[in-house]
Amino acid sequence: MARLAILGSTGSVGRNTLQVVREMRDEIDVVSLAAGQNVDELLQQTLEFRPKLVSLADEAALDRFRTQFREQTGTGDYHPELLCGAAGNLAAVQSVSCDVVVSAAVGVAGLEATYESVRAGKRVALANKEVMVAAGDLVMNEAARTGAELLPVDSEHSGLHQCLRSGRRDEVEKVTLTASGGPFRTTPRSEMDHVTPEAALKHPTWKMGRRITIDSATLMNKGFEVIEACRLFNLAPSEVDVVVHPQSIVHAMVEFVDGSVMAQLAPPDMKLPIRYALCYPARRGGELDGRLRWDRVRQLDFEPPDWQKFPLLGLAYRALEMGGTAGCVLNAADEIAVEAFLDFKIPFSAIPRVVEGVLEQTRIEQPASVDDVLAADRQARELARGLVRDAAIPVGS
Repeated sequence: MARLAILGSTGSVGRNTLQVVREMRDEIDVVSLAAGQNVDELLQQTLEFRPKLVSLADEAALDRFRTQFREQTGTGDYHPELLCGAAGNLAAVQSVSCDVVVSAAVGVAGLEATYESVRAGKRVALANKEVMVAAGDLVMNEAARTGAELLPVDSEHSGLHQCLRSGRRDEVEKVTLTASGGPFRTTPRSEMDHVTPEAALKHPTWKMGRRITIDSATLMNKGFEVIEACRLFNLAPSEVDVVVHPQSIVHAMVEFVDGSVMAQLAPPDMKLPIRYALCYPARRGGELDGRLRWDRVRQLDFEPPDWQKFPLLGLAYRALEMGGTAGCVLNAADEIAVEAFLDFKIPFSAIPRVVEGVLEQTRIEQPASVDDVLAADRQARELARGLVRDAAIPVGS
C-alpha cells in the first residue's frame, strides 16, 4: 500500500487528490496532511482519513484546529501529531514514513518540504509550479542524484509527460503548451486598466485558488508553466511554444523531428493528471467530471497569445534566459503584485509593471542552496512592496 503525504490538502489539487484516494482506499494510505488556514475543511479531512500527522500554517490556525478536534473526538483513541509552519511541512514528509508526496502548497511555502522529499528519493506528484520556477535547477540536480521521480500534476505538463512517451528526447523538435486565454482573451487592450478583481477571478474553464486565477488572467501562470516545462523536461526556452486554445481540451503537444505531432486531449478535470501521477506507469480508470464526447466537440480553436496585452508571458521567457534566481524573483514579485491588485491597491495593468521593475532592479545570482533561494525570495518581495506603494492607484479610479 502506498503511503501518501499531501502538502496543500485543502486547496483545489489537494481536494481532488483526496477524491482520487477515495477511489483507491485499498491501495493508498494518507499518512500526513498539511494545509494553510482552512481549519474546518482540514478537520473534516483528518477525521475521514485519520493521518498520523497534521500541519497548519501557523500557531493561531493550529490552536483553532486543536480546539475543534477535541470537540469532535473527545477522549477517543485517535491522536495525530499536530504541528504548524515550515517545520510542520517538513515533518509531514520526514517524520512519517511516506512513499509519495503530493506537492500542492501555494507559493514557496512548500519548497523546503518538496526539496527534502526529492533528497530522500521519494516520488513527488508536483502541483506546486513555484518549486520549479524558484529552484528548478536545484531540485532537478538533486532528483538526478537520488533517483526521485517527479511526476507533474499540472494538466499541461502531465500532457507533455504523456506525449513524450511516444519518442526519444533527441527526436523532439519542440513542445507546445496551451492556454485558455483567461477571461480577457477578447478584451481590448484599452480596457485593461479598468479590470476589477471580481472580473479577473472569473476563469472561463478552471476552478482554482485566487492567486493562480489572477495569474491565468495575466498569462503569468502560462509563463510559469514554460519555466517549469524547461526544468522538468530539459528543454531550451526556444523549444517551448504557447498557443491559446479556449476550449481547454488539448493540454499539450509535442512535435517530433519528422513533423509528427502528438497531442494529449482530455476534459478539464484535475483528477486525471493526479491519478496519472499517483499510478504511473500504469493507467487507472476512475471518476471524471466528464469524458470527451466527439459528437459534442464541434471545433478546436488555436491562436497566438497577445504578447503586448499580456507582457508577463514575455517576462517569464526573459527570466528563463537570465537563469539563476531570476525565476524566484519573478514569482515573488508577481505574488506581491497580485495580492496588491486583489486588495484594490493597484490596477490590473500595474501587475506587470511591478514584476518587471523588480526583475530589472534585482541582482540575479546562482543559488547554491534552498536557503539562497529563500533569501532571494524575501529580497524580491520587499522590493515589490516598495514598487506597489509607488504604483498605488486605487482600482477603478
